[in-house]
Amino acid sequence: MKTEILLVLFSGAAAALLCALLIPLLKRLRAGQYILGYVKEHASKGGTPTMGGIAFVAAAAAAAAAFGLLADRHTLVALTFGLAYAAVGFLDDLLKLRGRHNLGLHAWQKIVFQMVVALFAGLYCWKSELTLFRVPFSAVTFDAGIWTVPLVAFAFVATTNCVNLTDGLDGLAASVGFWYFAAFAALILLFSGTGSPLSGLCFALCGALAGYLLFNTNRASVFMGDTGSLGMGGFAASVAAFSGNLLFLPVVGIMFVCSGISVILQVIYYKRTKKRIFLMAPLHHHLQEKGYAEGKIAYVYSFITAAAGLCCLFFAI
Repeated sequence: MKTEILLVLFSGAAAALLCALLIPLLKRLRAGQYILGYVKEHASKGGTPTMGGIAFVAAAAAAAAAFGLLADRHTLVALTFGLAYAAVGFLDDLLKLRGRHNLGLHAWQKIVFQMVVALFAGLYCWKSELTLFRVPFSAVTFDAGIWTVPLVAFAFVATTNCVNLTDGLDGLAASVGFWYFAAFAALILLFSGTGSPLSGLCFALCGALAGYLLFNTNRASVFMGDTGSLGMGGFAASVAAFSGNLLFLPVVGIMFVCSGISVILQVIYYKRTKKRIFLMAPLHHHLQEKGYAEGKIAYVYSFITAAAGLCCLFFAI
């Protein structure tokens, strides 16, 4: 357990240091966030440095390398997929900054990339015989066989997009991500019976997100950007799929799921009726329109995520 504690401390300190160095640099480069006009509550946040996800992604990767986690093939591949999604997020953020607007890559460009990487992830699981998945709240496991490929691919695309949609308030996505990775670290340790490099990666991500949150809680000094949200989504899907706990993903990541479903329902309902279910989608913007403070929304999302993780652990023990 000492190794896990050191991982958290190392990645947390690294992320905090990187943020402290990165924020002044981003300000000098005028790498500020462009706020969508219809989110009136965020008008005052225009110009806040973005691309802060570089800090926690780099800190987690550095911790994984420093503690020898990358000697494990599955952990190395998980890190690779997380970095790949972070890279496309970085490109998207860069195009937004160069164009001085909130539009970077076209939607079809991002989804094509996500689907290609997701397909590789599914094929990797199948070829590596990572096809046995545990069913939450039961002792049941099942072998998905060749169906692992579409199952894992769907999980990757859905997770990265849902995490991206959750990144809309100060500290929201990062705090939910912290409890998500904490839960998966515990689940992987529980099922493996010993320390696992994949659980180590989860601990590294917990520490990195905690260090980043020092600068991202309301009022945020930096935003993670698509660099952070897509990277975090890639890591979230990877640790779930490669550890055999893929079906725990929508349970522990219930608030990510809520973000995605709220947008889907809003779009479908509006196209059919020209009316809205929510005042604004995703769900956290609806709650903000109802008058709830950003900090309170982030706390509730984190509490529900932590509770979902504890429930999974309770029934797994």
